[in-house]
Amino acid sequence: MRAMPVKPTISFENLEVAFASKSNADLRKMYLIFATLNKNWLSNLGIKLANLSFQLRLPIKGILKKTMFGHFCGGETIKETVLACQLLANYGVHSILDLSVEGKGDEASFEATTEEIYQTMVESAKTDYMPFGVFKVTGLGDYRILEKIQAKQSLTSTEQDALARLENRVDRLCKTAHDLGLKILVDAEESWFQDVIDDMAYRAMAIYNKERCVVYTTYQMYRHDSLERLKKDHQVAKEQGYFLGAKPVRGAYMEKERARALAEGYLDPIQPNKEATDRDYDLAIAYAAQEGIHLVCATHNDKSTLTLTELMDQYQIDPKSDLVYFSQLYGMSDSISYNLASAGYRVVKYVPYGPVEKVMPYLSRRASENSSIAGQSSREFELVRKEMKRRRLK
Repeated sequence: MRAMPVKPTISFENLEVAFASKSNADLRKMYLIFATLNKNWLSNLGIKLANLSFQLRLPIKGILKKTMFGHFCGGETIKETVLACQLLANYGVHSILDLSVEGKGDEASFEATTEEIYQTMVESAKTDYMPFGVFKVTGLGDYRILEKIQAKQSLTSTEQDALARLENRVDRLCKTAHDLGLKILVDAEESWFQDVIDDMAYRAMAIYNKERCVVYTTYQMYRHDSLERLKKDHQVAKEQGYFLGAKPVRGAYMEKERARALAEGYLDPIQPNKEATDRDYDLAIAYAAQEGIHLVCATHNDKSTLTLTELMDQYQIDPKSDLVYFSQLYGMSDSISYNLASAGYRVVKYVPYGPVEKVMPYLSRRASENSSIAGQSSREFELVRKEMKRRRLK
Protein backbone atom coordinates (compact mmCIF):
# COMPACT_ATOMS: atom_id res chain seq x y z
CA MET A 1 0.00 0.00 0.00
CA ARG A 2 2.91 2.35 0.65
CA ALA A 3 5.49 1.45 -1.94
CA MET A 4 8.12 4.08 -2.72
CA PRO A 5 6.53 6.18 -5.48
CA VAL A 6 8.25 8.51 -7.87
CA LYS A 7 6.91 11.99 -7.18
CA PRO A 8 4.88 13.18 -10.20
CA THR A 9 5.21 16.68 -11.57
CA ILE A 10 1.94 18.58 -11.44
CA SER A 11 0.77 22.05 -12.35
CA PHE A 12 -2.81 23.25 -12.66
CA GLU A 13 -1.61 25.99 -14.99
CA ASN A 14 -1.03 23.54 -17.85
CA LEU A 15 -4.04 24.50 -19.96
CA GLU A 16 -3.01 22.32 -22.88
CA VAL A 17 -3.56 19.29 -20.65
CA ALA A 18 -6.61 20.77 -18.90
CA PHE A 19 -8.49 21.32 -22.16
CA ALA A 20 -6.99 18.50 -24.22
CA SER A 21 -10.42 16.90 -24.70
CA LYS A 22 -12.08 20.14 -25.84
CA SER A 23 -12.45 21.16 -29.47
CA ASN A 24 -12.44 24.80 -30.48
CA ALA A 25 -16.23 24.65 -30.67
CA ASP A 26 -16.36 23.18 -27.14
CA LEU A 27 -14.23 26.03 -25.84
CA ARG A 28 -16.43 28.66 -27.42
CA LYS A 29 -19.49 27.04 -25.85
CA MET A 30 -17.78 26.93 -22.43
CA TYR A 31 -16.86 30.59 -22.84
CA LEU A 32 -20.52 31.51 -23.30
CA ILE A 33 -21.70 29.30 -20.43
CA PHE A 34 -19.26 30.68 -17.86
CA ALA A 35 -19.66 34.22 -19.14
CA THR A 36 -23.38 33.83 -18.40
CA LEU A 37 -22.76 32.28 -14.97
CA ASN A 38 -20.45 35.19 -14.22
CA LYS A 39 -23.51 37.46 -14.25
CA ASN A 40 -25.77 36.43 -11.35
CA TRP A 41 -28.87 38.17 -12.67
CA LEU A 42 -28.52 36.64 -16.12
CA SER A 43 -27.82 33.17 -14.75
CA ASN A 44 -30.80 33.29 -12.39
CA LEU A 45 -33.05 34.64 -15.13
CA GLY A 46 -31.97 31.84 -17.48
CA ILE A 47 -32.81 29.14 -14.93
CA LYS A 48 -36.21 30.70 -14.20
CA LEU A 49 -37.03 30.95 -17.89
CA ALA A 50 -36.00 27.33 -18.42
CA ASN A 51 -38.24 26.13 -15.59
CA LEU A 52 -41.12 28.23 -16.92
CA SER A 53 -40.59 26.84 -20.41
CA PHE A 54 -40.93 23.29 -19.12
CA GLN A 55 -44.13 24.22 -17.29
CA LEU A 56 -45.52 25.72 -20.50
CA ARG A 57 -44.29 22.72 -22.52
CA LEU A 58 -42.14 24.90 -24.76
CA PRO A 59 -39.46 23.11 -26.88
CA ILE A 60 -36.44 24.15 -24.83
CA LYS A 61 -34.97 20.70 -24.12
CA GLY A 62 -32.73 20.67 -27.20
CA ILE A 63 -31.25 24.06 -26.34
CA LEU A 64 -30.45 23.00 -22.78
CA LYS A 65 -28.84 19.75 -23.91
CA LYS A 66 -26.45 21.81 -26.04
CA THR A 67 -25.70 24.33 -23.29
CA MET A 68 -26.05 24.12 -19.48
CA PHE A 69 -27.28 20.53 -19.31
CA GLY A 70 -24.75 19.31 -21.84
CA HIS A 71 -21.90 20.93 -19.95
CA PHE A 72 -22.77 19.89 -16.38
CA CYS A 73 -24.53 16.55 -17.02
CA GLY A 74 -23.40 13.42 -18.81
CA GLY A 75 -26.76 12.55 -20.34
CA GLU A 76 -30.39 11.72 -19.68
CA THR A 77 -29.89 7.97 -19.26
CA ILE A 78 -27.23 5.61 -17.96
CA LYS A 79 -26.41 4.57 -21.52
CA GLU A 80 -25.89 8.16 -22.68
CA THR A 81 -23.83 9.01 -19.62
CA VAL A 82 -21.51 6.03 -20.01
CA LEU A 83 -20.51 7.48 -23.39
CA ALA A 84 -19.50 10.73 -21.65
CA CYS A 85 -17.54 8.70 -19.10
CA GLN A 86 -15.71 6.88 -21.88
CA LEU A 87 -14.48 10.22 -23.22
CA LEU A 88 -13.15 11.16 -19.77
CA ALA A 89 -11.44 7.77 -19.50
CA ASN A 90 -9.49 8.49 -22.69
CA TYR A 91 -7.60 11.09 -20.63
CA GLY A 92 -7.21 8.99 -17.47
CA VAL A 93 -10.15 10.61 -15.66
CA HIS A 94 -12.55 8.11 -14.08
CA SER A 95 -16.25 8.66 -13.38
CA ILE A 96 -19.09 8.15 -10.91
CA LEU A 97 -22.58 7.80 -12.35
CA ASP A 98 -24.64 10.18 -10.22
CA LEU A 99 -28.42 10.07 -10.51
CA SER A 100 -29.39 13.72 -9.95
CA VAL A 101 -33.17 13.49 -10.00
CA GLU A 102 -35.25 14.47 -6.99
CA GLY A 103 -37.91 11.83 -6.37
CA LYS A 104 -41.51 12.29 -5.25
CA GLY A 105 -40.79 11.15 -1.69
CA ASP A 106 -43.09 8.11 -1.67
CA GLU A 107 -42.31 4.41 -1.41
CA ALA A 108 -42.62 3.84 -5.16
CA SER A 109 -40.13 6.66 -5.77
CA PHE A 110 -37.70 5.26 -3.19
CA GLU A 111 -37.85 1.82 -4.79
CA ALA A 112 -37.34 3.26 -8.27
CA THR A 113 -34.34 5.30 -7.13
CA THR A 114 -32.77 2.27 -5.45
CA GLU A 115 -33.21 0.19 -8.58
CA GLU A 116 -31.75 2.93 -10.79
CA ILE A 117 -28.67 3.29 -8.57
CA TYR A 118 -28.29 -0.49 -8.57
CA GLN A 119 -28.27 -0.38 -12.37
CA THR A 120 -25.56 2.32 -12.36
CA MET A 121 -23.34 -0.07 -10.42
CA VAL A 122 -24.09 -2.99 -12.73
CA GLU A 123 -22.97 -0.82 -15.66
CA SER A 124 -19.98 0.54 -13.74
CA ALA A 125 -18.74 -2.95 -12.97
CA LYS A 126 -18.48 -3.67 -16.70
CA THR A 127 -15.74 -1.03 -17.00
CA ASP A 128 -12.40 -0.23 -15.43
CA TYR A 129 -13.10 3.51 -15.33
CA MET A 130 -16.21 3.78 -13.09
CA PRO A 131 -15.01 2.55 -9.69
CA PHE A 132 -17.75 4.04 -7.45
CA GLY A 133 -21.45 4.07 -6.84
CA VAL A 134 -23.09 6.91 -4.90
CA PHE A 135 -26.38 7.60 -3.14
CA LYS A 136 -28.18 9.93 -0.78
CA VAL A 137 -30.05 8.19 2.02
CA THR A 138 -32.98 10.61 1.59
CA GLY A 139 -33.37 9.33 -1.96
CA LEU A 140 -34.11 5.90 -0.48
CA GLY A 141 -36.45 6.80 2.38
CA ASP A 142 -38.44 9.48 4.19
CA TYR A 143 -36.18 12.12 5.78
CA ARG A 144 -38.84 12.82 8.40
CA ILE A 145 -38.23 9.40 9.91
CA LEU A 146 -34.51 10.18 10.16
CA GLU A 147 -35.36 13.48 11.88
CA LYS A 148 -37.52 11.72 14.45
CA ILE A 149 -34.82 9.16 15.22
CA GLN A 150 -32.14 11.82 15.75
CA ALA A 151 -34.56 13.80 17.93
CA LYS A 152 -35.12 10.59 19.95
CA GLN A 153 -38.83 10.55 19.18
CA SER A 154 -40.77 7.30 19.00
CA LEU A 155 -41.71 5.91 15.61
CA THR A 156 -45.15 4.58 14.77
CA SER A 157 -45.41 1.00 13.56
CA THR A 158 -45.86 2.32 10.00
CA GLU A 159 -42.70 4.41 10.34
CA GLN A 160 -40.80 1.44 11.77
CA ASP A 161 -41.76 -0.59 8.70
CA ALA A 162 -40.65 2.26 6.43
CA LEU A 163 -37.33 2.49 8.31
CA ALA A 164 -36.75 -1.25 7.84
CA ARG A 165 -37.31 -0.85 4.09
CA LEU A 166 -34.91 2.11 4.01
CA GLU A 167 -32.22 0.14 5.85
CA ASN A 168 -32.70 -2.77 3.45
CA ARG A 169 -32.21 -0.44 0.47
CA VAL A 170 -29.02 0.98 1.95
CA ASP A 171 -27.73 -2.53 2.61
CA ARG A 172 -28.68 -3.67 -0.90
CA LEU A 173 -26.60 -0.92 -2.51
CA CYS A 174 -23.59 -1.40 -0.21
CA LYS A 175 -23.68 -5.17 -0.68
CA THR A 176 -23.92 -4.72 -4.45
CA ALA A 177 -20.82 -2.51 -4.43
CA HIS A 178 -19.00 -5.13 -2.35
CA ASP A 179 -20.06 -8.05 -4.53
CA LEU A 180 -19.26 -6.26 -7.81
CA GLY A 181 -15.80 -5.13 -6.68
CA LEU A 182 -16.81 -1.46 -6.56
CA LYS A 183 -16.77 1.23 -3.89
CA ILE A 184 -19.74 3.35 -2.81
CA LEU A 185 -20.11 6.87 -1.43
CA VAL A 186 -22.79 7.86 1.07
CA ASP A 187 -23.45 11.57 0.57
CA ALA A 188 -23.83 13.95 3.52
CA GLU A 189 -27.06 15.81 4.21
CA GLU A 190 -28.55 18.18 6.81
CA SER A 191 -27.09 18.06 10.33
CA TRP A 192 -30.42 17.41 12.07
CA PHE A 193 -30.54 13.89 10.67
CA GLN A 194 -26.91 13.33 9.58
CA ASP A 195 -26.13 11.29 12.72
CA VAL A 196 -28.64 8.65 11.59
CA ILE A 197 -27.09 8.56 8.11
CA ASP A 198 -23.63 8.20 9.65
CA ASP A 199 -24.80 5.29 11.80
CA MET A 200 -26.10 3.50 8.70
CA ALA A 201 -22.77 4.06 6.98
CA TYR A 202 -20.78 2.77 9.97
CA ARG A 203 -22.90 -0.37 10.16
CA ALA A 204 -22.29 -0.98 6.46
CA MET A 205 -18.54 -0.42 6.92
CA ALA A 206 -18.45 -2.93 9.77
CA ILE A 207 -19.91 -5.53 7.38
CA TYR A 208 -18.35 -4.70 4.02
CA ASN A 209 -15.06 -2.92 4.83
CA LYS A 210 -13.33 -5.84 6.55
CA GLU A 211 -11.10 -6.90 3.64
CA ARG A 212 -11.03 -3.72 1.57
CA CYS A 213 -12.58 -0.27 1.69
CA VAL A 214 -16.00 -0.40 0.02
CA VAL A 215 -18.24 2.11 1.86
CA TYR A 216 -17.27 5.78 2.34
CA THR A 217 -19.12 8.36 4.41
CA THR A 218 -18.97 12.12 3.84
CA TYR A 219 -17.66 14.77 6.22
CA GLN A 220 -18.85 18.35 5.68
CA MET A 221 -15.93 20.36 6.98
CA TYR A 222 -17.93 23.56 7.26
CA ARG A 223 -19.37 21.93 10.37
CA HIS A 224 -17.18 22.77 13.36
CA ASP A 225 -17.45 19.22 14.77
CA SER A 226 -16.44 17.31 11.63
CA LEU A 227 -12.70 17.07 12.27
CA GLU A 228 -13.19 15.51 15.68
CA ARG A 229 -15.86 13.17 14.29
CA LEU A 230 -13.40 11.97 11.64
CA LYS A 231 -10.77 11.21 14.28
CA LYS A 232 -13.27 9.47 16.55
CA ASP A 233 -14.66 7.40 13.66
CA HIS A 234 -11.15 6.31 12.74
CA GLN A 235 -10.45 5.10 16.26
CA VAL A 236 -13.72 3.14 16.31
CA ALA A 237 -12.90 1.59 12.92
CA LYS A 238 -9.48 0.48 14.19
CA GLU A 239 -10.98 -1.00 17.35
CA GLN A 240 -13.67 -2.88 15.42
CA GLY A 241 -11.36 -4.03 12.63
CA TYR A 242 -12.68 -2.37 9.50
CA PHE A 243 -11.41 0.26 7.07
CA LEU A 244 -12.80 3.76 7.42
CA GLY A 245 -13.73 5.35 4.10
CA ALA A 246 -13.84 9.15 4.28
CA LYS A 247 -14.88 11.79 1.76
CA PRO A 248 -14.24 15.29 3.15
CA VAL A 249 -16.11 18.11 1.41
CA ARG A 250 -16.34 21.74 2.36
CA GLY A 251 -20.11 21.46 2.58
CA ALA A 252 -23.57 22.43 1.40
CA TYR A 253 -26.80 23.67 3.04
CA MET A 254 -25.09 26.53 4.93
CA GLU A 255 -27.96 29.03 4.70
CA LYS A 256 -30.51 26.36 5.63
CA GLU A 257 -28.41 25.16 8.58
CA ARG A 258 -27.93 28.65 10.02
CA ALA A 259 -31.55 29.64 9.55
CA ARG A 260 -32.82 26.52 11.33
CA ALA A 261 -30.34 26.90 14.21
CA LEU A 262 -31.45 30.51 14.70
CA ALA A 263 -35.16 29.68 14.45
CA GLU A 264 -34.98 26.76 16.90
CA GLY A 265 -32.43 28.28 19.25
CA TYR A 266 -29.63 25.71 19.17
CA LEU A 267 -25.90 26.12 18.53
CA ASP A 268 -25.12 26.92 14.91
CA PRO A 269 -23.27 23.83 13.59
CA ILE A 270 -21.47 25.82 10.88
CA GLN A 271 -17.94 27.20 11.14
CA PRO A 272 -17.69 30.96 11.90
CA ASN A 273 -15.98 31.71 8.57
CA LYS A 274 -14.50 30.19 5.42
CA GLU A 275 -10.98 30.32 6.88
CA ALA A 276 -12.03 27.91 9.62
CA THR A 277 -13.58 25.59 7.05
CA ASP A 278 -10.43 25.65 4.91
CA ARG A 279 -8.29 25.01 7.98
CA ASP A 280 -10.30 21.98 9.08
CA TYR A 281 -10.50 20.64 5.54
CA ASP A 282 -6.72 20.65 5.22
CA LEU A 283 -6.32 19.20 8.72
CA ALA A 284 -8.73 16.41 7.79
CA ILE A 285 -6.84 15.37 4.66
CA ALA A 286 -3.54 15.64 6.56
CA TYR A 287 -4.87 13.35 9.30
CA ALA A 288 -6.20 10.89 6.71
CA ALA A 289 -2.87 10.80 4.85
CA GLN A 290 -0.88 10.35 8.05
CA GLU A 291 -3.15 7.57 9.35
CA GLY A 292 -3.61 5.75 6.03
CA ILE A 293 -7.37 6.33 5.91
CA HIS A 294 -9.03 5.55 2.59
CA LEU A 295 -9.79 8.97 1.22
CA VAL A 296 -11.81 10.65 -1.51
CA CYS A 297 -10.61 14.25 -1.60
CA ALA A 298 -13.62 16.05 -3.06
CA THR A 299 -12.63 19.64 -3.72
CA HIS A 300 -12.30 22.30 -6.40
CA ASN A 301 -9.66 24.09 -4.34
CA ASP A 302 -6.20 24.17 -5.93
CA LYS A 303 -4.39 24.69 -2.63
CA SER A 304 -5.99 21.76 -0.83
CA THR A 305 -5.39 19.52 -3.83
CA LEU A 306 -1.70 20.41 -4.04
CA THR A 307 -1.40 20.02 -0.26
CA LEU A 308 -2.64 16.45 -0.52
CA THR A 309 -0.22 15.59 -3.32
CA GLU A 310 2.61 16.84 -1.06
CA LEU A 311 1.25 14.79 1.85
CA MET A 312 1.13 11.71 -0.35
CA ASP A 313 4.80 12.24 -1.17
CA GLN A 314 5.63 12.82 2.51
CA TYR A 315 3.88 9.63 3.65
CA GLN A 316 4.99 7.62 0.60
CA ILE A 317 1.49 6.96 -0.71
CA ASP A 318 1.64 5.68 -4.27
CA PRO A 319 -0.56 7.89 -6.51
CA LYS A 320 -1.67 4.74 -8.31
CA SER A 321 -2.93 3.02 -5.16
CA ASP A 322 -6.63 3.15 -4.30
CA LEU A 323 -5.89 4.73 -0.92
CA VAL A 324 -6.47 8.25 -2.27
CA TYR A 325 -8.85 9.52 -4.95
CA PHE A 326 -9.33 13.13 -6.01
CA SER A 327 -12.82 14.13 -7.07
CA GLN A 328 -14.46 17.05 -8.89
CA LEU A 329 -17.81 17.65 -10.55
CA TYR A 330 -18.33 17.06 -14.26
CA GLY A 331 -17.98 20.30 -16.17
CA MET A 332 -15.96 22.01 -13.45
CA SER A 333 -12.29 22.32 -12.50
CA ASP A 334 -10.93 20.42 -15.49
CA SER A 335 -7.62 22.18 -14.84
CA ILE A 336 -7.40 20.13 -11.64
CA SER A 337 -8.89 16.86 -12.87
CA TYR A 338 -6.98 16.48 -16.14
CA ASN A 339 -3.64 17.63 -14.77
CA LEU A 340 -3.92 15.27 -11.79
CA ALA A 341 -4.78 12.38 -14.09
CA SER A 342 -1.95 13.28 -16.46
CA ALA A 343 0.45 13.16 -13.51
CA GLY A 344 -0.74 9.66 -12.59
CA TYR A 345 -3.11 10.34 -9.69
CA ARG A 346 -6.49 8.65 -9.33
CA VAL A 347 -9.22 11.10 -10.30
CA VAL A 348 -12.99 10.58 -10.41
CA LYS A 349 -15.58 12.98 -11.73
CA TYR A 350 -19.12 13.00 -10.38
CA VAL A 351 -21.11 12.75 -13.62
CA PRO A 352 -24.76 13.70 -13.00
CA TYR A 353 -27.50 12.39 -15.25
CA GLY A 354 -31.28 12.28 -15.58
CA PRO A 355 -34.10 13.63 -17.77
CA VAL A 356 -33.42 17.30 -18.55
CA GLU A 357 -36.60 18.60 -16.95
CA LYS A 358 -35.96 16.60 -13.76
CA VAL A 359 -32.33 17.72 -13.43
CA MET A 360 -33.24 21.41 -13.31
CA PRO A 361 -32.89 21.59 -9.49
CA TYR A 362 -29.33 20.25 -9.86
CA LEU A 363 -28.53 22.77 -12.60
CA SER A 364 -29.93 25.56 -10.43
CA ARG A 365 -27.56 24.57 -7.63
CA ARG A 366 -24.61 24.47 -10.05
CA ALA A 367 -25.49 27.92 -11.35
CA SER A 368 -25.75 29.26 -7.80
CA GLU A 369 -22.52 27.55 -6.72
CA ASN A 370 -20.55 28.82 -9.69
CA SER A 371 -21.80 32.34 -9.06
CA SER A 372 -21.17 32.44 -5.32
CA ILE A 373 -18.36 30.17 -4.16
CA ALA A 374 -15.02 31.97 -4.30
CA GLY A 375 -15.75 33.32 -7.76
CA GLN A 376 -15.86 29.83 -9.27
CA SER A 377 -17.41 30.97 -12.55
CA SER A 378 -14.88 33.81 -12.84
CA ARG A 379 -12.06 31.33 -12.36
CA GLU A 380 -13.44 28.87 -14.91
CA PHE A 381 -14.15 31.70 -17.34
CA GLU A 382 -10.62 33.05 -17.03
CA LEU A 383 -9.08 29.62 -17.69
CA VAL A 384 -11.22 29.14 -20.78
CA ARG A 385 -10.33 32.64 -21.96
CA LYS A 386 -6.62 31.91 -21.53
CA GLU A 387 -6.88 28.66 -23.47
CA MET A 388 -8.74 30.39 -26.28
CA LYS A 389 -5.98 32.98 -26.38
CA ARG A 390 -3.34 30.23 -26.42
CA ARG A 391 -5.13 28.66 -29.39
CA ARG A 392 -5.57 32.11 -30.95
CA LEU A 393 -9.36 31.75 -31.02
CA LYS A 394 -11.65 34.76 -31.10
